[in-house]
Amino acid sequence: MSKLWLRRVEPFYRPLFFAYARLRRGMTLGVRGLVTDAEGRVLLIQHTYIPGWHLPGGGVDRGETTEAAMVRELVEEAGVQVTEPPRLQSIHSNEAYFPGDHVLLYRVGSWKPVAATSRGEIHEVGWFAPDDLPEGTSRPTRARVSEVFAGIAPSVHW
Repeated sequence: MSKLWLRRVEPFYRPLFFAYARLRRGMTLGVRGLVTDAEGRVLLIQHTYIPGWHLPGGGVDRGETTEAAMVRELVEEAGVQVTEPPRLQSIHSNEAYFPGDHVLLYRVGSWKPVAATSRGEIHEVGWFAPDDLPEGTSRPTRARVSEVFAGIAPSVHW
């Protein structure tokens, strides 16, 4: 059975999730990874609960470093095990989507494939040329890929 039904209910549970996250964390912090393969393609994922293609990543847990969160999220969502420390690329405010939220973008240069550990969160994983991203790629994902590959100065906004 497809888990895409979560996309239909996401607008209803998002406010509850945001309230829970705010009570638990105050300010929220997330990480996203820009991973490339030997052909220079970019790793993107589709979640079961929101439409579109996105860079892999997620929230930083209490007591966890941002780098550790990035490494964890890549294994969970995409089966990518980082073999050298990821490099912080840019920092963004996600205030327009969720007040108090910030996203750190990491570049991942060295990695090896492993079994993904996420259960039910990821609908699809794909590799795409930076200049030929799939239809439905989120605006922030397109912006981050353009910033990195076209040498554009990063926006402060996600």
